[in-house]
Amino acid sequence: MTGASRGIGLGIAERLRADNWRVETAERSTGVDLSDPETARRTIERLDRIDALVASAGVMVRRAVLELSVEEWQRVIDLHLPSVFVLAQAAGPRMVEAGGGAIVLLASQLSFFGGVNASAYAASKGGVAQLTKALSNELAGRGVRVNAVAPGFIETEMTSDIEDWKRREVDARIPMGRWGAPKDVAGPVAWLLSDDARYVTGTILPVDGGYLAR
Repeated sequence: MTGASRGIGLGIAERLRADNWRVETAERSTGVDLSDPETARRTIERLDRIDALVASAGVMVRRAVLELSVEEWQRVIDLHLPSVFVLAQAAGPRMVEAGGGAIVLLASQLSFFGGVNASAYAASKGGVAQLTKALSNELAGRGVRVNAVAPGFIETEMTSDIEDWKRREVDARIPMGRWGAPKDVAGPVAWLLSDDARYVTGTILPVDGGYLAR
């Protein structure tokens, strides 16, 4: 699992451990630079067995598209797309050899409508959503299910800098009347990894309280 040190990823890791998964993590805090595809590949290759992969690592640069630097754009893209592709490519054959497995990728509500001041994030997460579809098409017949969850506005460190006026605007668009918590995303991820979801693949599951986009 990637991105397990904080926020949504930490919530997922805690839930999976509670469900008796053995969770191996890879991220900067463990000395792994996931923006480097070869590092991501070696992280998978060192494991003796892989039953599931959860790619939750993420980074956000809040800047208007006309002000975003190429370096900032690339940093977001590299973490969300090449590394996820390499992780899935490396884990897939291992799961096939083991008789099956499940992959859950973290897309985003912004995969569907872009948002504001988040162009690199939205573009990369849109790519994650389509990668989910492509992987599921190719791996379903080999016993590997691939799905994604698309969180909406979740209370984490990543969203802590959103201005009050924007929060009020978001609040008005969530029919459930509150922002989500990491555990609200962890439950769906745990379900998608479980045998209860054994006939579910190629799904991008919104976890957003019913958010009403314009």
